[in-house]
Amino acid sequence: METNKFEEKKEPEIVYSRSVKAGKRIYYLDVKKARNEDLYLCITESKKKSGLDAEAPVFEKHKVFLYKEDFAHFKEGLQDVMSYVEQQLGTIEERQEWVPENQETAAPAEETVAEEEPKRKKGFFARIGKKD
Repeated sequence: METNKFEEKKEPEIVYSRSVKAGKRIYYLDVKKARNEDLYLCITESKKKSGLDAEAPVFEKHKVFLYKEDFAHFKEGLQDVMSYVEQQLGTIEERQEWVPENQETAAPAEETVAEEEPKRKKGFFARIGKKD
């Protein structure tokens, strides 16, 4: 009996993963292993669609695949556009944690950082801005 080619196709193995929560969006940074053993980056933006049935939430997803030979160019371009935005807007404040509509009436969590202390970039974006 013949097997379907689509059934044999496996999803590439994820060897490292990190998620970045940003407001109503979540970005998944997955390092995947290709069939030829090469590693590449898959960036997925996931955003919950509003106004739909609460029992079965629907997520809109967009993916970008970034291959190792393009990492340096991508990093350089990302640093450039981030610097441009920071120059145009000045210090960029960290986004406040997103609270679902049904929890907006709850008291906000106390901030543990002193008001005078400057906000810093966190996670992935803090690392890409550093010079080696």
